[in-house]
Amino acid sequence: MRKNSIKNTRINMEVQKELSNIIRGEIKDPRINPMTSVVSVEVAPDLKICKAYISVLGDEESQKSTIEGLKSAEGYIRKQLATTINLRNTPEIKFILDQSIEYGVNMSHLIDEVNKNDHHNKEDSDTCKSGSEVPKSDDV
Repeated sequence: MRKNSIKNTRINMEVQKELSNIIRGEIKDPRINPMTSVVSVEVAPDLKICKAYISVLGDEESQKSTIEGLKSAEGYIRKQLATTINLRNTPEIKFILDQSIEYGVNMSHLIDEVNKNDHHNKEDSDTCKSGSEVPKSDDV
């Protein structure tokens, strides 16, 4: 099975869906942040290894503790995956912290800030232009 075949893509989507359900609803570890999401999943073509990219909304300490909590619950998560998804092999899960959502939010804030400053600068230049112009009259 090729890495980006239709079957592998379907398996990735199904594992991602089930993994997010398990993390959200079944794990009771207090280290895991409630604002944890599974961004993407890559299951190897031989179904032995699965890379799960996890995004955590919070500070760096919260992110580290969430990854530690997920790593400690890997056996339970794998067992739950085996019961919900009928695969030949249940893959070993590697949790990887993904900060792309946080990066996107920061970039969005920076763009909004630049747009706001640009808008204020444009307003200032418009008022300077209109204030410095003297109306022309034919009487003078």
